[in-house]
This record gives sequence, structure tokens and C-alpha cells, in this order.
Amino acid sequence: MTSEPRRDPLTDPLLTPENSALVIIDFQPTQVGAVRSMDTALMTKNAVSLAQIAVTFGLPIVLSTVNVANGQQPTVAELKAVLAGSPEIDRTQINAWEDVEFRTAVEATGRRRLIISTLWTEACLAYPTLDALRAGYEVFPVVDAVGGTSEEAHRAGLRRIEAAGAQPVGWVSVATELQRDWLRGETAVPIREIVIVDRLMKE
Repeated sequence: MTSEPRRDPLTDPLLTPENSALVIIDFQPTQVGAVRSMDTALMTKNAVSLAQIAVTFGLPIVLSTVNVANGQQPTVAELKAVLAGSPEIDRTQINAWEDVEFRTAVEATGRRRLIISTLWTEACLAYPTLDALRAGYEVFPVVDAVGGTSEEAHRAGLRRIEAAGAQPVGWVSVATELQRDWLRGETAVPIREIVIVDRLMKE
């Protein structure tokens, strides 16, 4: 059982902690409450686990909300608790990519691979994903940490962005792709706790 030397984490063709950033958009109570494509409690737990994974690996995180300044509630509490160190970029645009502060924050990460979790699939995932792809980013929508207002809308949104070049992933695949080798000790134990002990063995 001999592991190969670790690939260059900047040029690795797969996701690494050094070449990726996490983008979370509009995980707010109103948006969560309108999701019909999957169980919202499970979807939220998946998003929280995804955020824990990103924090564990030290990924840059861009967190955005819509219309909080005009009365909408901010990021759901259980997710915000994990992302307490990430400021919320509030916007009015449905397409986050059209907000200057949001786009500047993404550019400031210096990463070209965006792992993305947003509500809703057909709008707030689809539009910035399409724009980011056109801008030369690779985009990895986390399909079990996004949701649409219907199953049909969710599927159509995913088909649309996949046809444009997005690469759908699940939250567990993000964790294992970033970890890659259980001999990488700094993160092996916390990732095992997040993925296997806290989630997969309990469900």
C-alpha cells in the first residue's frame, strides 16, 4: 500500500484545498421554505456539512444573501454558525454574478474552481454558474446541497448548467476529493468525523 507522491495541488486536475473556493448563495429561511425538490432538513444538513468541510480545509468562502437590507432574513442560523467568519454580501440581484461586490469577492479568492451551493437551482444557481463558466471558471454545483421550487425546475436547472460545462458533485464527493488520501493527517480525522461519524453512520 504505497501512496504516490502528492500531485501539485495547484495544477491537479481534481479539486484540492489549494485550487478551490466555496460559494454559498441565498441559504435563507424564505428560500429554504420554498424548496420542493428534496427534503429541506436534509438539504440544509448537507449544506452545513459542506461548509464544515470547507472550513476544515481552509477554502476561501464567499457567502451571499439577497434582500436582507429590504427585510429578508439572513443565512439560516445553523449554516451561519459554521461560517461565522465569513461576511454576508447582501445583494438585490437575482443573479449574484451581476453584483459587483459578490463578483469582486469571488475574484479575490484567486481560485478558478468554484464549489457552489445555492437556492434555488433554476435561478440563483443557474445564472451565476453560467456567467462564471463564461468567465473561464470551472464550476462544481453540489447537487444535494441545492434545491429548486419543483423537481422539474431543479432537474431543468441542473441540465442547463451541465450542458454549459458545469460539473455536478455531491457533498461527500467534495470531501473525499479534497482529502484524497487518509494519510494526510491534518484533515483526515476531522473529515472522517464530519462525513462518516456525524452523518453517514447516523442516517
